[in-house]
Amino acid sequence: MTPRERAQLPLPPATTLVPEVSGQTVASIAPGNIDRKIDRKQVSARFYYCGTSGLNNCVVDGDTFWLNKEKIRVADIDAPETEQAKCKSERDRGFAAKVRLRELLNAGGFEVESFGTRDVDQYGRKLRVVTRDGRSLGGILVQEGLARPWTGHRMPWCN
Repeated sequence: MTPRERAQLPLPPATTLVPEVSGQTVASIAPGNIDRKIDRKQVSARFYYCGTSGLNNCVVDGDTFWLNKEKIRVADIDAPETEQAKCKSERDRGFAAKVRLRELLNAGGFEVESFGTRDVDQYGRKLRVVTRDGRSLGGILVQEGLARPWTGHRMPWCN
């Protein structure tokens, strides 16, 4: 099964975020336990850009964010770089992907689920597929032209 096909499959929830009436997002997670089913513990979770909120609930770039002080790599996509971009078009698209990922994370409840056989990547990020109502948020970024499906290795974004 390809990463794109897997991203379209509904996934059982491991961590569920649900919106409250007040408009804030509430998470049924406990710090350090986002990769397995746990008892419900509600935690407020609104996402910002990293740098303004430390390393708690912030977006690094179009495929990486921090959730309760754990770094998450959206495993089913490859988004353009922002800080290490090789050209202006990559940087611009990377920034657009970062903005859109934050919008998607703040839009309501979502789940994070383990992906593949590896738990973490070479940089220590937890590899996770992020879904809402069974639909991959990474897949949304791909559909909008802000990311590519993950193929197992990075490909250049510049011509």
